[in-house]
Amino acid sequence: MGETVRGKPWNPYIAGALAGLLLVLSVYATGKYFGASTTFVRAAGMIEQTVAAERVAAMPYFMKEAPKIDWQWMFVAGILLGSLAAALGSGTFRLKAVPDLYASRFGPSPGKRFGVAFLGGAVAMFGARLADG
Repeated sequence: MGETVRGKPWNPYIAGALAGLLLVLSVYATGKYFGASTTFVRAAGMIEQTVAAERVAAMPYFMKEAPKIDWQWMFVAGILLGSLAAALGSGTFRLKAVPDLYASRFGPSPGKRFGVAFLGGAVAMFGARLADG
């Protein structure tokens, strides 16, 4: 009764190659590389501005340019919306605290997964910011 037909998920190699081509086109068209780490810093600045605008205005990082929504911010939003559209379109979208692959390797604990994901994200963001993006 009511069985849904699942589409085929995107091939990660093709998706990666397309992302690489997009990077080349971005540099060719604008002379800029697309990235995401600056967006998270700016988003944090925008959030903090709502609570302590004078503190953000006094930060050396934001003195040259106030936190704002720009093309990089829209790029990150596009990653979220594009991946959601791809997952919905292929029928592979699932809300899960612990994905099956992670659970099979590291166990079913959502707390452990959150901690590992948070730590990994923090290390990756620190490295990206240390390398200036």
